[in-house]
This record gives sequence, C-alpha cells and structure tokens, in this order.
Amino acid sequence: MVAYENPDSLDIHFARLEGDDNLVTLWEAARAVGVKPGTIRVWVTRKKIEPVLTGEAGVYFHLPTVQAAAAGGAKYKPGDPAANSRGPHARVA
Repeated sequence: MVAYENPDSLDIHFARLEGDDNLVTLWEAARAVGVKPGTIRVWVTRKKIEPVLTGEAGVYFHLPTVQAAAAGGAKYKPGDPAANSRGPHARVA
C-alpha cells in the first residue's frame, strides 16, 4: 500500500485532456519540490508514492501527490542533524 496515493486514473486522464499540467516527469517533480531525482526514486522504492505512468517515454508523476509526500517529511528526524549511528563527530586539530 502506498502512503500517498494518486487520484483515479480516469480523473488524471480527463484532467490532461482539459489542459491540466499536473502530470510531470521525474526531473520536473524533483525540481518542483526541491529534492534530487534520486530522492523521488527512493520514495517510489519505499512505497511513499508511485508513478502514474511508466513506459518507453519515461516515468511520470502526479505533481500534487509528490508535493504532499514532500510536505509529509521523513518518518524519523533526529534531534541533532549532525548525529549519526557512530556517535558525535570528533574535531581533528
């Protein structure tokens, strides 16, 4: 099950016919939400979002769905962004 689901495919189809530009490529989606394309790919792998269309022409995403996923943020946010699993960083003198 995907965390942020796309609208019904018929809704997307008719929106495209009416000139709605919410169907974007991987690069356009990444640029719109301020992340790298690899981040979008990770979201797909982790079932956060799913592409609307996948084929020879490329991968396309529903932009409002990608924006909702970006606004949702990460599941885990450390209190100290510099902290990692190896402990605090030591300064080299």
